[in-house]
Amino acid sequence: MSDQDLRVTERVTISAHELRQEASRSGGPGGQHTNKTSTRVTLRWNALLSRSLDDPSRQILITALSAKLTRSGDVVVHVDDYRSRKRNLDLARERLAKIIADGLKVARSRRPTRPSRAARERRMNAKRQRSSRKRERNLKGNSFD
Repeated sequence: MSDQDLRVTERVTISAHELRQEASRSGGPGGQHTNKTSTRVTLRWNALLSRSLDDPSRQILITALSAKLTRSGDVVVHVDDYRSRKRNLDLARERLAKIIADGLKVARSRRPTRPSRAARERRMNAKRQRSSRKRERNLKGNSFD
């Protein structure tokens, strides 16, 4: 089992004692090995109680990850991609770090823009061409001679 701190970003590192990991039996194909070994890894981290975050970062993260948090404030990652518990644990740590890092990113606000005069003219010309094309089709198709 890994007892290392989890580096999320340059400024955020989660202490190893805040991470809780469990191993359980993995489902799916694998035969006898799957039935005997506990290689599935579940990694939990409580965002509400963590001392690794300051309050503003915690609020940003809780807002961003509201759909992924449990009622107690845990972020839970399950991994059973590999037959090795070590590889699954490493992958779970990577996924948790990515989830937290993505949740901490603050989206830049959009600066409203307007289309240029040339873009508006191109749009209007395209509309006129489409309209005339449809008008011509209508005139050609309704001749009852």
